[in-house]
Amino acid sequence: MTVLDFLSAAAADAPTRLDPVRLFLDADIVVQAVMVGLILASIWSWMIMIGFMLRMKNVRQRGDQFETEFWQADQFDEMMKRQSKRDVPLARVAGAGMAEWRRSTKGAVADRDGVRQRLAGAMESQVAEETDSLASRLTFLATVGSVAPFVGLFGTVWGIMNSFFQIGAQQNSSLAVVAPGISEALFATAIGLFAAIPAVIGYNRFSQALNSYEAKMQRFADKFHASLSRQLEKL
Repeated sequence: MTVLDFLSAAAADAPTRLDPVRLFLDADIVVQAVMVGLILASIWSWMIMIGFMLRMKNVRQRGDQFETEFWQADQFDEMMKRQSKRDVPLARVAGAGMAEWRRSTKGAVADRDGVRQRLAGAMESQVAEETDSLASRLTFLATVGSVAPFVGLFGTVWGIMNSFFQIGAQQNSSLAVVAPGISEALFATAIGLFAAIPAVIGYNRFSQALNSYEAKMQRFADKFHASLSRQLEKL
């Protein structure tokens, strides 16, 4: 067999496309661990994003319904009792205001400005608490978005180091020796980007949605505070 025949046979046996599974199985154990960690982080990120979208959709729908019923109700206390078992952040904001109202108006009201300040503080605190609760898992998306590329880069650096080690061990610097290790190493970077890009997009998008809903809760709190202030003038 001539050299040309040997090269032709090798080219015929060479893969014609990238095989991610083969790249993973042929990678060094450290690179494999990096890939598995990034894939798990990506899966968890997608679960958080899907869960957040569904929760925010539910929260908005229930919040709109609650707000419509709340302003149409003649008795706020009865309205709040019906909403007590539902997961509605706006209801909890209103509940914080009502609780402070009852505590502050038990006896004679001597300091109306103090009552107004306490009402505003109670509802603002509840708005912040509801916002923190909704955003509790979004920090993971920010972490994945900022860290995943560097974790993938670590796997790439390790794989390239392993490729140079193979060159030294085999005393052969041909492309056939170096290429597989470099391909496996670069695959780790690709997985890192695959995990990071959706996480960054999701975090930015959901942060904007959360800020919008926080503003909605604050507007509701301000409107309710004004309503209670008008009642306070009658005491």
